[in-house]
Amino acid sequence: MELFLLEHRKLWRRAGTKISVFMCFLYIVVFGSILSFQWFNFGTKVDFKSNEFGRNFDGYAAIRDRQDYALSFGGDLTDESLQQIVRDYQQMEAADSKRAWDLTDWIIINDWLRNLWPELQEAGNYQAVISYFEPEKLNGFYGRRQLILEKYLENNNQTGKEKEYLLQIEEKVSKPFHYGWIRGWQTLLSITIDTSAASMALFLAIVLSTLFAGEWHDNTSSLVLTTKNGWGKIAFAKMATGLAFTVELFAMIAICDIVSQLFFMGTTGWDMPVQLIKLTTIAPMNMLQAEIYEWAFILLGMVGYAGIVMLISAAVKSNVLALILSLAVVYVPTMIDPYLPFGFQKALSLIPLVGSGTDIFRTYTFHIFGKYVWSPYLLITVPVLIGIVCMPFVVKKWSRRIKA
Repeated sequence: MELFLLEHRKLWRRAGTKISVFMCFLYIVVFGSILSFQWFNFGTKVDFKSNEFGRNFDGYAAIRDRQDYALSFGGDLTDESLQQIVRDYQQMEAADSKRAWDLTDWIIINDWLRNLWPELQEAGNYQAVISYFEPEKLNGFYGRRQLILEKYLENNNQTGKEKEYLLQIEEKVSKPFHYGWIRGWQTLLSITIDTSAASMALFLAIVLSTLFAGEWHDNTSSLVLTTKNGWGKIAFAKMATGLAFTVELFAMIAICDIVSQLFFMGTTGWDMPVQLIKLTTIAPMNMLQAEIYEWAFILLGMVGYAGIVMLISAAVKSNVLALILSLAVVYVPTMIDPYLPFGFQKALSLIPLVGSGTDIFRTYTFHIFGKYVWSPYLLITVPVLIGIVCMPFVVKKWSRRIKA
């Protein structure tokens, strides 16, 4: 324990560690969460022509107004409540179009209407369909959604046993859906948490890539053999330090992000199903369960990635090379992904922090030993297992270099 504490203190004393943690906090928590909620994602628009930064600094109040407005239709989402939502939007738009744009979930609901009732669209009419669809004709929401889901699977060539498997997962989705303000949860689950993973991978690589390689850079490796502990205990202490830092970085970012979320959004809407974000989602989850999954995906992915980075650091003597190789593990697959066959894309997503927690909104599967496995099950387990497998080799690889 004493050796671990010494290594842990040594890591946190490094200027690179402090700067990396500060930049990670600044980018993810301050810009990605606090300012996002208060200003450039949820502040009211100055006018229709302004960009993301052309918003007022009033996100907290605006979010409360949107939540209260959505709760006026609160309860189960039925044909009647959907008709009322559309009718109310049309009346509001006629009176004050900017208020209608700011207050409602019109973009999401417009997508529902366009996908579920395509026969009501008027050729040559470039208005949003929510502006002119007759509310009385919006019937059969859940039946139409089921047809759209099945058609979506067929268009993806997911037929036969694969389709049956996915529909069995979807059967667990509770209906009718509970309705509330959607956009805040959509941004949180589709963008905010997902982009945090790639950002944390960058700063984790900067810190951990020097954990072992730094001994060569600082010309201290020869001293390891003269200590009473020797290379073995020091290697384990360094590895434990790397894992501890990984968990500490995650905890700091996740806790601050969640506190920010609770301050701006509260817990309103946590029990809404994720199908409100994307109708073809099969995950039997509400918003809170989806958020827990995505944070768990990042934590386990970071642990897996830490194992890979420490193995690279133990295998090379150059800090720069260790950093480049560590970053390549995450960012090279991301760059080449669009140019690869779909099967290779899915395989690469199993590399720690290369995949995405937003796979809960997709219907991707892996075919293993004749069985179909929905991708989110593997994305949360395989990356951490890769890291665990790497860890024994970290000690072995570094010890061989020390002895040499």
